Amino acid sequence: MNKTPKRTCILIMFSFVFLSCHNNKNKSSFELKQGDLLFQNTGTGEIDNAIKDVTATSLAKNYSHVGMAMKKDGKWFVIEAIPKEGICQTPLIKFLNRNKNKFNKSATTVARLDNYYQPYISKAIAYGVERINTPYDEIFLWDDNSYYCSELVYKMFSSQDLPTESIPFLTHSMTFNDSSGNPMPSWKAYYKTRNQPIPEGIEGTNPNLMASSPRIKFVHDYENE
Repeated sequence: MNKTPKRTCILIMFSFVFLSCHNNKNKSSFELKQGDLLFQNTGTGEIDNAIKDVTATSLAKNYSHVGMAMKKDGKWFVIEAIPKEGICQTPLIKFLNRNKNKFNKSATTVARLDNYYQPYISKAIAYGVERINTPYDEIFLWDDNSYYCSELVYKMFSSQDLPTESIPFLTHSMTFNDSSGNPMPSWKAYYKTRNQPIPEGIEGTNPNLMASSPRIKFVHDYENE
């Protein structure tokens, strides 16, 4: 009896099992760390798209939300500012399940700050925790008593003893205009329903601008798990 086909079959099966185990190991090797930033593409709603349309950069085009990872009592949470709830401490699983792609994978990407900022993480998290239940800033103003998502993350660091040039993120003059320089219809309707003028040109930040920072490195994409 020719044993070669049998041996070949066994080798193929062994290789398949080895590669499968190796791939599974790679998928599970990522470990979240305190202070990691979780960027999300929060969907295709009119305002979600409007946010992305006016904040896209050459390096980041699809993010409309960001929060910071923290561990408490052995469990992972995300400190974030979201509509209706304001600043809150969201269980990681709930955060990841909030927005999924058509393959049922979380549309969330993780970035890690440079080592220089690691000593500032604990105070950054404390800043967010101290403000839990603070209202969400749906008008996107900078100097008030409410916060939108990227404003919260920015101020977690700007509130500390860091030189202005060492804050890991930038601010810029925000715009709500389209490429022709006119206010986008979705933003006109958004502010009209809130009886507020569009805050064109005021200082602010956004998830895409943060994602473009040279002081962070993207370390994991939950969509590729």
